[in-house]
Amino acid sequence: MDKRRLRLLSANIQAGNSTRGYKDYITHSWSHVLPGGNKRGALDAIAELAGKHDIVGLQETDPGSLRSGFTNQTHYLAERAGFSWWSHQPNRTIGGLASTANGLLSRLEPKSIEEHALPGRISGRGVLLANFGYARDALTVAIAHLSLGNQSRQYQLDFIAELLADSPNAVLMGDFNCDPDCREMHSLFRKTHLQPPAQRIPTFPSWRPQRAIDHMLVTPALSIAGMRAVPAAQSDHLALSVDLDVPEDALR
Repeated sequence: MDKRRLRLLSANIQAGNSTRGYKDYITHSWSHVLPGGNKRGALDAIAELAGKHDIVGLQETDPGSLRSGFTNQTHYLAERAGFSWWSHQPNRTIGGLASTANGLLSRLEPKSIEEHALPGRISGRGVLLANFGYARDALTVAIAHLSLGNQSRQYQLDFIAELLADSPNAVLMGDFNCDPDCREMHSLFRKTHLQPPAQRIPTFPSWRPQRAIDHMLVTPALSIAGMRAVPAAQSDHLALSVDLDVPEDALR
């Protein structure tokens, strides 16, 4: 079977904020709701990284609130990095000043885009799903940012499992806020064709990575040729860059 190699990136960009240590969560807390802090410079650095990839999934991108200077950061990155297709899913507004979204950048044309709100104790989480073909075996890419609480994550992963249960060529990427060995992840693997990661790659905190909470999960029909953690400007998460071999039939 003919395969095509694609390069995928999953990045929690923290809305372009800079966090280089735990103290920055306090000293730079204003930048999470107000503009400033060289967010545009951070976005340019992220655009340079994203531009080396074919499909990019973003978490904590700002869809155009006060803190981003009313810039839709996903759109900005698409234009800056030269992507032909982009989409975003606004999820949560914080105090009327800041908003967060999942985002997709792609050099391949998605045949369809779906936005789903995720269940949880506190609303404001979602999964953005892109199909890159029309058939049942089309490549499906899902981008999610899961909750901090175990029970909410369980509900969310059960919901995502229903979406991806019958997809033979699926990718689920994002900030899961949990290790791949956690109980709720086992449930996801039982209910879908998605596989546990072959290697544990710490991504958080970015300045001293200890926790593997950002993941890119794939089904057996997709072959990972390489996976590495890379800085996403000065976000508190490292990004995951993956070389993926995809059956050509999954892209038709």
